Amino acid sequence: MATEYGQGYGWDGGPGFRGEGAEERRHLLPAALRAPVEARSWREFGYLMLSLPISIIMFTFAVTMVSLGAGLLVTFLGIPVLAAGLAGCRGLGAMERTRARALLGLDVAAPEPLRMTKQGPMAWMGAMLKSGASWRHLLYAVLHFPWAVFAFSVAISFWTYGWAMLTYPLWFWLFPVYGGQDGLQLYGDQGHSIYLDNPFEITVTALVGLLLTMATPWIVRALTQVDRLLVHGLLGPSKLATRVVELESDRGVVIDTAAADLRRIERDLHDGAQARLVALAMDLGLAKEKLTEDPQAAARMVGEAHGEVKTALQELRDLARGIHPAVLTDRGLDAALSSVASRCTVPVQVEVDLPARPAPAIEGIAYFTVSELLQNISKHSGATRASVDVWRIENRLMIQVVDNGVGGADVAAGSGLAGLAERLDSVDGILVVDSPVAGPTRITAELPWRG
Repeated sequence: MATEYGQGYGWDGGPGFRGEGAEERRHLLPAALRAPVEARSWREFGYLMLSLPISIIMFTFAVTMVSLGAGLLVTFLGIPVLAAGLAGCRGLGAMERTRARALLGLDVAAPEPLRMTKQGPMAWMGAMLKSGASWRHLLYAVLHFPWAVFAFSVAISFWTYGWAMLTYPLWFWLFPVYGGQDGLQLYGDQGHSIYLDNPFEITVTALVGLLLTMATPWIVRALTQVDRLLVHGLLGPSKLATRVVELESDRGVVIDTAAADLRRIERDLHDGAQARLVALAMDLGLAKEKLTEDPQAAARMVGEAHGEVKTALQELRDLARGIHPAVLTDRGLDAALSSVASRCTVPVQVEVDLPARPAPAIEGIAYFTVSELLQNISKHSGATRASVDVWRIENRLMIQVVDNGVGGADVAAGSGLAGLAERLDSVDGILVVDSPVAGPTRITAELPWRG
């Protein structure tokens, strides 16, 4: 199956074209200077400020409901109280995921839903109590409270002291005018006092405030990293549930790919070999009728039919090679890839260094990956040479295809490379494309090694 990525190579400046306008915007100020006034810093600071009152509500609710439910377990009321408490924690967790998405830019998927085999209140309570996600939400409500107190205290202290000291030259006059003292008191006892009141001390205070103000966004960012870990680890789906979703998605990709391949084979048979065989049958029928009347014409028609038979056989061989080439089954990747490279329109150097043959399924995927990439080189790259390297690293099968063509290939451009990446992803593989405009193009594929 040919993969077309003309746009990816940037023939017409379409979605795959990457020119000067796509370069990242450069900031005039370094990150350390612009961080105190960036919107991200203020959103993260606002997140920490909201965390304290929200965590108080969550902690109070969680501890109250669990304590009440545990105390009532001697009666039947304890179970519904515990279930209601866990349900409330899940609701608060949904609010926390929304808050993290809005202020931290952290997009965490909702946890796996309750698995209920039956309907009714009893089934719902049983599913709620057996759900690991519910208990993780409860754990988040309990653990987040002490962390929120610490993060709030640190963030508000650094933020207020930093900005207050930085702006001290603007408001220190309030002390002698309204406070009855020379300035901000740095130290004082019964014998003497130290005030920040002369130009040198005011300047030093502002410089210290500048340092604190510049450091505060990074301190706040470090604090919010802990919140990100808590939200992602306790309020999102479990690793097992995430893996199940990935496998279901990969199974859908495999089914769609298999269906597309079957449609392609059916189309090729119908439009190619089948049509030729029908025409061959008609030609042989006409030759049979003319055999007694005009032997020379019959012989000419039989000769033409013989040529059609050769063409039909070649199409069937090509179709069989596209399904699974015999050389791959008999001699492995080295010989099969050399055969593919010989049909490429540019010279291709093939080097396969494998200690043994991988599993047939992985071997087939590796063969078709290289085949499609070489077809792309023939059709779109404008290259004069290419190379294919295949080797093994630990439990991964590595494939690298390099050409010196025009470059500009991009998986995100919606080209055929995206479909190839989905195929590899369906077996836990990876496709990495490095293709700057003007080339060269280097495409690396990783597949799991299964012997």
